[in-house]
Amino acid sequence: MPQSSQAVAERYSRQALFAGIGPEGQQRLRRAHAAVVGVGATGAAAAGLLARAGLGTLTLIDRDFVEESNLQRQVLFDEADAREALPKAEAARRKIAAFNSEVETHALVADLVPGNIHELLRGAEIVLDATDNFETRYLLNDYAVEQGKPWIYAAAVGAYAATMNVVPGEAACLACIFPEPPGGVVETCDTAGILNSAVNLAASIQVTEALKWMVGARDRMRRSLLSCDLWSNEWSEIATGRRRPDCAVCALRDFRHLRGEGRPHITLCGRNSVQIHEHSRPVDLGEMEARLRPHGEVRRNPMLLRFQRGDFTLTLFPDGRAILQGTTDVALARSFYARFVGS
Repeated sequence: MPQSSQAVAERYSRQALFAGIGPEGQQRLRRAHAAVVGVGATGAAAAGLLARAGLGTLTLIDRDFVEESNLQRQVLFDEADAREALPKAEAARRKIAAFNSEVETHALVADLVPGNIHELLRGAEIVLDATDNFETRYLLNDYAVEQGKPWIYAAAVGAYAATMNVVPGEAACLACIFPEPPGGVVETCDTAGILNSAVNLAASIQVTEALKWMVGARDRMRRSLLSCDLWSNEWSEIATGRRRPDCAVCALRDFRHLRGEGRPHITLCGRNSVQIHEHSRPVDLGEMEARLRPHGEVRRNPMLLRFQRGDFTLTLFPDGRAILQGTTDVALARSFYARFVGS
């Protein structure tokens, strides 16, 4: 039931008292639309902060589901979500509805790829990155520069947190600072662990910068790549106020990630698993449950199906995308998928 204007004013009274936002800024927030890409650790924290701040519309995009190991740092989820293996975007939407039903929250259970990025991010005026891979970050960078929309990079691993504002036309883009994705071994929370405090720091800084944009305090937005290690107490900043004149993306407008050039159809997905997203086709989860039940343990809800056979667990989504846990062997994952789902 919609709240009265007096109740709304009371809910956000302490925030509106802050001079940087004020009543006018609060009204701007109610009209704003932000998207969070990735609703894991950083994304869950960011989504919760945005919703509590009184954002009008929030789009949540995530390809994954809740597991027990997430609960140490992913603040919008609980044990029931993990038991049900709820998709993270939907679990987050339900939690947000419970503490702020005024926020129009859209949960999109999907893998953000070149073929759907324009559709999934349509309407959002600002995008918050909370992904776990540079492939998607460079895709977001291409999209933001092409569309002239800001996006805010954020990352956390171990005790390390980093964030950077990308405001097309006004500051450096991701490709200005890092022309190519990092090569070699890249640490993840599955290999280096993660402190929930690092996650929340990254999300808090990221959301504060997004609030500045949405309330109109854009001159206050930071023009640097900020990073810190909470364990060693080391902080650093790299200036990002100037664009690189020969940047392939923001100077030459060569959007190769947006075109999908060289993008793999099967990718490692962390925690000893492989994501298969080359088969974009509808799957009837009810029929698939009947087919798979003789071959192993099957659990299903309206948003996904989980099939366990031996050491492997296959999570299948209605669009044909799947995550196979129990291996990092792409060939084995492809074979398992073809055997039980189809090629």
